[in-house]
Amino acid sequence: MEILLTNDDGIEADGLHAIYDALSDVGDVTAVAPATDQSAVGRMMSHEVDIDEHDLGYAVHGTPTDCVVAAVGALDLTPDLVVSGCNRGANLGEYVLGRSGTVSAAVEAAFFGLPAIAVSLYVPVGEDISTSDFPVDYGEYAEAARATRYLVKHTVDTGVFEQADYLNVNCPVPGDEQAQMVVTRPSRVYDMDAEREGTTIHLEDRIWERMAEGDITDPEGTDRRAVVEGRVSVSPLTAPHTTEHHEVLDGLVVGYDDPN
Repeated sequence: MEILLTNDDGIEADGLHAIYDALSDVGDVTAVAPATDQSAVGRMMSHEVDIDEHDLGYAVHGTPTDCVVAAVGALDLTPDLVVSGCNRGANLGEYVLGRSGTVSAAVEAAFFGLPAIAVSLYVPVGEDISTSDFPVDYGEYAEAARATRYLVKHTVDTGVFEQADYLNVNCPVPGDEQAQMVVTRPSRVYDMDAEREGTTIHLEDRIWERMAEGDITDPEGTDRRAVVEGRVSVSPLTAPHTTEHHEVLDGLVVGYDDPN
């Protein structure tokens, strides 16, 4: 199996190295990852990027989306699967997915028709972990590496990706026992807030503090509930944007021809 590995924390991140090591005997792994930290850039793209050879593959001076496009379009890689991660910090909930560079790399792969897995590590700290600088040791990615290895080995040839374009996987830090894995859906609970201080407005995602305290309202079956309770969350998703038949909207567009 040819595996393209990328991330948004940068090619030197422990999370990427942990996944690389876990998959090295599962397939032929080539890392094409940002040269520097590109967290929370979403699907931002560049018009041109510089690239350096690296022991694990290639370091791209650009975004995670740049990495996927460069790998498939310019580096002549033909991956059977794209893995993005492991991210230092969870990517949970519907409103977070579009911001995440980790998830965006998987979405970009899906547009190429490639199955993909985005994997992130939840660290229970009471602050916005997408922007905080905190140490996470290589060993703390063990559960995430185990889960990724399992999914890579068992999803590609079993029809999982006939119904899902990509999997968004969130893992807890290792505990005394191996975590349970469950299928989830992205939570819809939203807890963004903003406060003004003079000419400055502070934006804060309060959900991280609530998660650290275990004070969440997310229902059973959601990604955030699963991870807070110490389980590995696997959400099967489709690349945006999906459309649904909408009878009211049908009627509105028909009425557009009416001059009144």
